[in-house]
Order: sequence, then C-alpha cells, then structure tokens
Amino acid sequence: MNSIRSEVGGGDARQRRRLNTAIRESLRELSIHLSLLNHQVGAQLALKDVDIDCLDLVNRYGPLSPSALARQAGLHPATLTGILDRLERGGWIARDRDQSDRRAVLVRALRERNAELVGLYAGMNASLEEICSGYGEAELEVVADFLHRTANAGRAAAEELAGD
Repeated sequence: MNSIRSEVGGGDARQRRRLNTAIRESLRELSIHLSLLNHQVGAQLALKDVDIDCLDLVNRYGPLSPSALARQAGLHPATLTGILDRLERGGWIARDRDQSDRRAVLVRALRERNAELVGLYAGMNASLEEICSGYGEAELEVVADFLHRTANAGRAAAEELAGD
C-alpha cells in the first residue's frame, strides 16, 4: 500500500483517477491469482473450480436447498446435480431430508474434510495475517468495508447479468 500511496498522493482529480485505476487493476490481478489458487487447490482434491465454489457456498450459508444453492452459484439446477454428485462421492457434502418438509432436500457440508481444505489454503491465510499485521485497526476497518462493499457490488453485477 505504501507504494500506491507514494505513487498517488495529493488531492487533484488526475491523481484520484490514477488511484481508482490502480485499485481496479489490483482487484483484477487479485481475482486472477485467487482463481489460480482455487484451481491448484481443486487439482489437489480432484475437484473442479465450480465444485469448490459450491462447497464454499454450502460451508458459508448452508444447509441450503439445491435450488437455493443453484441461485447463489448462478448455475442451472441440472448442472448443479452433477456438482453435488461429485461433492457427495468425495465426502464433502451430504443431502438430507428437510425436517420441516420431508419432500425437500437440504445440502450440508461434512466438516470432517475441512481440515484438508484449510490446510491447502494455509499459505494464503498466513500471508493475509502477515499483511494485516502491518495495518492499524482503523485502516483494517476501511479495508474490510471496502472489500465488503466491493463484494456486494460484484454480487449485484452478477445478478443483473443473470437477469435476477
């Protein structure tokens, strides 16, 4: 961040545009490298990138119905069936009857394999801890707010493209 601060200081409009461009470019680069990391994790676990995305959604928001998961992932329900079959065969998820509606199914993550997944992301998590240690609490609040708002903007853009 210090390199960006020194490159783009002051308050004129041109410098602000340069900083906004630097942020957009950094977010694109981050997206690429996180995708590559997820691809490498998937290769280690014999999972496709989309499988990891769906597993993450189930871990974060589950248990979920398959239709809710399909909506969250932006996938056609038929596509999701194959993903859920792979995740279930691999011991990552279970499909259970919904206790409130026995005709419905809920997808839940099986926590037994989480340690394996967390271990593959350990290097990135350690790097994030080190990066965050260089910032004060107020700076971390700004970064967290920025990332939260950016994630919401990305979600809204994806939903708009999907026609939701």
